[in-house]
Amino acid sequence: MREHYDVLVAGAGPAGLAAAQAAASHGAHVGLLDAQPRAGGQVWRHDVRLPASRVARQAIDTLQGVELLARHSVVAVESPALRAETPRGSRLLSFGALVLATGARELLLPFSGWTLPGVTGAGGLQALAKQGWPVAGKRVVIAGSGPLLLAAADTLRKHGAQVLGIFEQAPAAAVRAFARQLHRWPARAWQAAGLRLRLASVPYRCGSFVREAVGDGAVRGVAIETPRGVQRVECDLLAAGYGLVPDTELAALLGCVLDEADTHPRVQVDALLRTSVPNVYAAGESCGIGGLAVARIEGAMAGHMAGGDTAAADTLRPQRDRERRFGALLARHFALDPRLRTLADDATLVCRCEDVRLGALAGFDDARAARLATRCGMGACQGRICGTALAELGRFPRGGTRPPVFPARLATLAGHATLSTDDA
Repeated sequence: MREHYDVLVAGAGPAGLAAAQAAASHGAHVGLLDAQPRAGGQVWRHDVRLPASRVARQAIDTLQGVELLARHSVVAVESPALRAETPRGSRLLSFGALVLATGARELLLPFSGWTLPGVTGAGGLQALAKQGWPVAGKRVVIAGSGPLLLAAADTLRKHGAQVLGIFEQAPAAAVRAFARQLHRWPARAWQAAGLRLRLASVPYRCGSFVREAVGDGAVRGVAIETPRGVQRVECDLLAAGYGLVPDTELAALLGCVLDEADTHPRVQVDALLRTSVPNVYAAGESCGIGGLAVARIEGAMAGHMAGGDTAAADTLRPQRDRERRFGALLARHFALDPRLRTLADDATLVCRCEDVRLGALAGFDDARAARLATRCGMGACQGRICGTALAELGRFPRGGTRPPVFPARLATLAGHATLSTDDA
């Protein structure tokens, strides 16, 4: 089944919502697809217990003239169309213009015990709590890097968790220098102040990171490296996340050029968010980690561009450039401590899906060779966890993306194989 949209937006987070609304304002027939059952993305993920923020409700509830394609997971590119798997089968979605608002993924780094049940990413545990995972009364340690740690702690406390401490790997001097510059972004400064006020009773320790998680069948405690030595904390849950990395898989499948200047590539775009592929635009975290504000501005810019209004997009450039400077500030002050890349030894499981230990990857020059010999990256996550971690550890870059982007049903793949006769 083939369906056509003037503008198709991939990703219904803040950037995608803004892009869809901007494109629709020009009279375009807009489709907004997302793998989740509701719009909002990771930032505005639906919370089963708590009401959404006013900003999130306004962005989602006021969406006009847009067809929301929920539970649509893109598995392949059949240019100029996307093959999406749905609960009822698959659909071929063609487009005149495409906006990539695929967001970011959390960076997890391996250490002894990181595969124990009860160990998650910081954003991962936040998402689980919003979806109803029982955290009330649980003793939680939050560790890693960046403002996401505070947001996760705030959400978990609201859901009844006992947050024992927030352990930020960046040194105290770097965090203070970051805080001193927040006055240039007043809205962010107020947000940070509000979080710190609500979390005033939770210890916040800088220059500290988890060395080891211990437990028999589930995490029971952690060993934390601090400026004053190793601290041991008993806990029920550990949430350890080291920031975000751009999600560029769909862009790569489309043939968009990626900017590989950093360890984790981002989609390369021009000043008006055009990618290297005609009529394909990208916005938000896929173009580099910048936060909520830049995602919404760039989403609107990309939507205007896809809708044919270059002037409207251009008027937003000064705001976008200002918010992008915040992302650069964040990256500079929360740069990862080199010691984090040495926590895993040869016996540490690095591929959680296929039980591959780091030592098994010795001697391989690239991800593909390692995958063929060890199955590292061939599990359900398709290398999203181990591949990204190995890139951060400096072992080798993530291998090239191939369809299906996500695990898909055989029926979906069969539909892909018979496209020329069934969907032509």
